[in-house]
Amino acid sequence: MSLFKRRGLQGPTAAALIPPRPAQRAGGVVVTDETALRHSAVWACLRLRANLVSTMPVDVYRKVDGRQVEVPKPPVLLAPGGDKVRTIEWLYSSQFDLDRSGNCFGLITARDGLGLPARIELVPLSEVTVMVKNGTLKYRIYGKVYEEHEVWHERQYTMSGLPLGLSPIAHAAWSIGEYLSVQEFALDWFGNGAVPSAHLKNTAKSLTPGEAEETKRRFKVATSNQDLFVTGNDWEYKMIQAEAAGADWIEAKRFGIGDIARFFDVPGDLIDAAAGGSMTYANITQRNLQFLVMNLGPAIIRREDALSSLTSRPRFVKLNTNALLRMDPAARAAMFAAQITSRQLAPSEARELEDRQPFTDSQLSEFDRLFGSKNLTPTAGASAPTGATT
Repeated sequence: MSLFKRRGLQGPTAAALIPPRPAQRAGGVVVTDETALRHSAVWACLRLRANLVSTMPVDVYRKVDGRQVEVPKPPVLLAPGGDKVRTIEWLYSSQFDLDRSGNCFGLITARDGLGLPARIELVPLSEVTVMVKNGTLKYRIYGKVYEEHEVWHERQYTMSGLPLGLSPIAHAAWSIGEYLSVQEFALDWFGNGAVPSAHLKNTAKSLTPGEAEETKRRFKVATSNQDLFVTGNDWEYKMIQAEAAGADWIEAKRFGIGDIARFFDVPGDLIDAAAGGSMTYANITQRNLQFLVMNLGPAIIRREDALSSLTSRPRFVKLNTNALLRMDPAARAAMFAAQITSRQLAPSEARELEDRQPFTDSQLSEFDRLFGSKNLTPTAGASAPTGATT
C-alpha cells in the first residue's frame, strides 16, 4: 500500500502504523504484501480465511413482526464486480486484502436507483494512496484523485482517529523476514554453493597477514563461483556452524509458522503447524465452532455490517455460517431425533433440511407394516381402534 499522508495531527505517524513505500527490510529480505506470500504460513492463513468467508452464502433479510424474513438480493450482491466478477470471487479477493493489509479498496463504477453502489471494481492495494488534509479524506488510485463517496473502502483492525485498518503483514514483518531470511540462506547454501562460517588452517607453517588475506581471497573466489579450491596436504578445512545452522533452520521455521498463525488469527493446528499444549475436541463440529466464535466470527460480523450498506434499510445482510458448522451424519441424525421427540421440529421439516421430499402414503404404510402404527388417525365417521393414540 502506498504511503498514507496525515498533516496537522499529533501522535503516532502513519509510518509507524501503515507499511510505507518503498517497503522496509526485515532481516536480509524485503517484506511486502507480495513477498510475504512466500511464507507458507502466511499463504495458508490467508487462503483458509478467504476460502471460508467467500463460500458462505450471502442472504438478505428484514424484520417483519419481530421475525427475520428473507428477501431478494440486490444485483450488487449477485455480481459485485459486474458480469465478470461474481460474489464468491469478489468476497475472496476482498477478504484476502483485508486479512493481509487491514484494508480493501474498490471503485464504485455504477449506482442503482436509490443511489447505492451497483458495481464495485476492486483495485490492487499497491495502486492506492490515502490522503487526509484538513479533515477531508481522498484517495489516489492509478494516479487519479477520487472523493470519498467514489471509493469502496472496507477496514479491519482499526484504531481511534486513523481512517485505515492496521496491516498484519506490516506488524509481522520481523517474523516474516526472519523466516524468509532462513529460506534465503538455505537456498544459498544448498543451491548456490554458499558455505557457513569455517576455519581454514595451514598445518605446515604459520602465515603472514598478507599470505592469510590472499589465501582467504582465493578461497572465497573459488567457492562463490562454485569452482574447485585446490590445496596440498598442508591445509585443513573445518566447518564450524554447519550442524548448528541446520538445527537453527528447523527451529526458526517451526517457530515462525506458529508466530504467523497468531498474527493472522488462525489456530496453528488448522494450518498444520505444531500446536502448543494439548487440545482435544469431541468432533469436528466442536472444533469448527471454536474457530468460528474465537477467530473468524468478528471478521464475519464486520463484513455483514459493511455489505448491509449496499442494501436499502431496514434490510440487512447475513453470511450463512451453517456450512462451517455442518455436523457428521451421526450427530446430525441424533439432533433431528431429539428435536422431533421434543416437538421442536416436525418430521417433514427435518426431511426438508436434508433435501428430501415429504413422505408418500406408500412410505408411511411401509413404516406401519415394519414397525407397527404408533399414531393412527381414524377415518371420518369411524371410531378409533381400541388402544390407539389419536
